[in-house]
Amino acid sequence: MTPNKKIRVLVIDDSALMRKLLVEFLSQDAQIDVIGTAPDPLVARDKIKALNPDVLTLDVEMPRMDGLTFLENLMRLRPMPVVMVSSLTERGAEVTLQALELGAVDFVTKPKIDLEAGVRQYAQDLIMKIKAAANARVRGLGMTRPTPQPRPSKLFRTTDRIIAIGASTGGTEAIKDVLAMMPANAPAILITQHIPAAFSAPFAARMDRSSAMSVCEARDGQLIIPGHVYIAPGDWHLSLARDGARYVCRLDQAPPENRHRPSVDVLFKSVARHAGANAVAAVLTGMGDDGARGLLAMREAGARTLVQDEASSVVWGMPGAAFKLGGAEQICDLQDIAGRLLAHCDALAA
Repeated sequence: MTPNKKIRVLVIDDSALMRKLLVEFLSQDAQIDVIGTAPDPLVARDKIKALNPDVLTLDVEMPRMDGLTFLENLMRLRPMPVVMVSSLTERGAEVTLQALELGAVDFVTKPKIDLEAGVRQYAQDLIMKIKAAANARVRGLGMTRPTPQPRPSKLFRTTDRIIAIGASTGGTEAIKDVLAMMPANAPAILITQHIPAAFSAPFAARMDRSSAMSVCEARDGQLIIPGHVYIAPGDWHLSLARDGARYVCRLDQAPPENRHRPSVDVLFKSVARHAGANAVAAVLTGMGDDGARGLLAMREAGARTLVQDEASSVVWGMPGAAFKLGGAEQICDLQDIAGRLLAHCDALAA
């Protein structure tokens, strides 16, 4: 987006009250211009042609044409930034994760009760994500990434090596790409992805289906072993801890850090403290600066560190902040990250 140019937003939602509230709250931000609304995707299709918005907000469950079908058509024919508006349900989580796979930049969740008060609170989150989406790199369905190929790796025989990964906006797909390239016997991986509580279990299950490693939502006290991936549950911080000679997962609901729970900084600082030079870490695509200080702490503790490059990131906020702070040794294309992480682990094990 050009500096000082307002972000032109089209709101698509079947609820007249929701459209009214979103227009009211979004219009209070000086950088946003709500240029129109649509009650369903068919009306939206005509308004996109007529109004040429910069960003769409799209309800997941829509009449006449469901949100996923509309999004798939949009990303094939006219790729543009989309922020999904999802319900906090199991079905809402699955549909939203599919939407992110199709190319949506990000999502927000609808309030369940007290709609007007709830929308006021979630509109602030939506405003931040609209601004990030306006500058995001959108990949249409015709711009598919190379098919990840698992990298051959020697057998890792120790629990000492730890891989830590943090991500936010665009991270659900970036993490899937990285895990798809990991061999089944790779060192244990701990992941913090900014995600709501209702979404983390479906996300972990989705990653398990696409990876040779065994992927799960982390549990407090769970033993960390090679070949397994542990994803932070929504609304819980995930940390690495020691139990004698073994590594275990620790979960807690301490206050949010960098406005997030789970927080990447919380994970990375615990890995720096307990694994030190036996760890490697990567910050992937995401909005904000969570993970920057934690990655620096890991580097200072002797860990090998890297960030995703700007060209392959949906949003280069978190990786860029970590690099500028000095936390990253390397900047890598998304397709190279799994190989670099494993190469560093190979070097540690040599």
